Amino acid sequence: MDVRRADGRYPGGDPGAGVTTRHAFSFGPHYDPDNLGFGPLIAVNEERLEPGAGFDEHPHRHVEIVTWVLEGELTHRDSGGRERRVRPGDLQHLSAAAGVRHVERNDGARPLRFLQMWLTPREAGGEPAYTLVRELGAGAYELPEAGAVLHTHRLAAGANVALPDAGSLYLHLVSGRLVLAGRALAPGDAARVTGERGLVAEAAGEGGAAEFLVWEFAG
Repeated sequence: MDVRRADGRYPGGDPGAGVTTRHAFSFGPHYDPDNLGFGPLIAVNEERLEPGAGFDEHPHRHVEIVTWVLEGELTHRDSGGRERRVRPGDLQHLSAAAGVRHVERNDGARPLRFLQMWLTPREAGGEPAYTLVRELGAGAYELPEAGAVLHTHRLAAGANVALPDAGSLYLHLVSGRLVLAGRALAPGDAARVTGERGLVAEAAGEGGAAEFLVWEFAG
């Protein structure tokens, strides 16, 4: 189990324009050949957009983009003619396939915070697709395009949950505190796990409720 701390993330975005980003993997000018991804996961970006800030229209190809909104409201528009408002607890999945363009903005009056993750699909090409799951809560979302399953959890202090027995897992803690295999995790910390079985995540009592996600990969 490889624990990566929040303060080790690469800074990004454009704070002067109201965009603050923290990258878990090599991204843009922060090239790290030893940290290009984990399984099909190639980006885990913590984003904060101030009111009125956002990302203007830009293209993507051959990537699965999964967004989990934590605070505020995200406005999504894409070249397929879709416009959606994505709210806390919602999960958005944009399959870029052979090519798509989209816009992401904070059109609300409060700061927007979300986690955005990119995964490499098993096969290139195809038609772009879009899915929005309202209030996923503590649930699972299957992503067969990348051979992955996303689990989201919210644990009360002192509660625990068994993690899937899988080839590998990626856990990201959003809020609260967790203990995983004797390792303490704080908000923004992540654990990359390979070949472990019987893992249990427990919300540490002093941290209140713990909100986190777990990616499950077969290999």
